[in-house]
Order: sequence, then structure tokens, then C-alpha cells
Amino acid sequence: MVTERTVSDGGTRVPDEVIHEFGALLGAAALLERIAGRELERRCGIRHAVFEVLLRLSSAGADCPDMGGLAGELILTSGGMTRLVDRMQEAGLVRRRPHAGDRRRHLVELTDAGRAKLDEAMRVHAETLREHFAGPLTDEQRRDLGSALRTLRTTARKELGDLR
Repeated sequence: MVTERTVSDGGTRVPDEVIHEFGALLGAAALLERIAGRELERRCGIRHAVFEVLLRLSSAGADCPDMGGLAGELILTSGGMTRLVDRMQEAGLVRRRPHAGDRRRHLVELTDAGRAKLDEAMRVHAETLREHFAGPLTDEQRRDLGSALRTLRTTARKELGDLR
């Protein structure tokens, strides 16, 4: 049985189950993020955000992204992205180079140390996700969840647009 409550937007009725399901999604994601972040920090010495940047840079290949493009992909402000890349450059994981067509922009690329750190972090992250994300689910549950999450991500990105 679905119970309903009136919310404050003029009397629209919202099923309680939707609120609880969304809360379960956010709660599970937050806990899994904490576990993944903890393992990356403990075993690799990097934060999860650093891992995400390394991952995106590795998939870019010869097409080095600029700072704004990275910020948009990671849903960070340009200032937040600059601070993160500053720390990564100081650690020797990435390097910046000027954009050939626009002096105001900088491209970001992996260094050899960044590639090595990414390889290490990928192994750790995969082990962590196999245990804490994939382990509790059946193959069918994982396929269904992956499909649903891709749909939600696509719809949310369309709604939010570019956050730069």
C-alpha cells in the first residue's frame, strides 16, 4: 500500500515511497563514497576527487581537456577545479600547458607519475567496489541498477546544464 502526504507546493500529493527510495539512494551512495574514498586515501594516498580527475585525463588521450571542461564533468566550480589541479600539479600527477588558441585557457595532462598513481588507484578502487558495491548484489540487480542510474544521470545533466 502506498501512503500519501500533502506537500507544501499547493497540495500536490507525493507518494511516501518515492521520498524513501530517494533517501535510500542518497544514503547508499554517501556510504559507498565514504568507503571508496577511505580506501583510496588509506591505500593510495589520494582523495576520491583526485582519482576522478586522473580517470578523466586518462580517457582523454591526446585530447587534453581544459580546466573548464574538467570542472563541468566533475560538477565543480572553476575555482574548485583550479585548487584541485594546483594540488595535483604540486604532487607531480598532472601538468598544465597553455591552450594554443586561447591564452586564457590551460590544458591539463597526466604525467608518468599520474599514470602510475592511476594504475595503483584503479586496482584499489576495483577491489573496493567488488567487495562493497557488486558483492551484495546479484548480476541482475547490478544490471538493472546500472541502467536506472544512467537514465537518472542523463536526465539530471539535461536539467542542470553546464555548471561552469
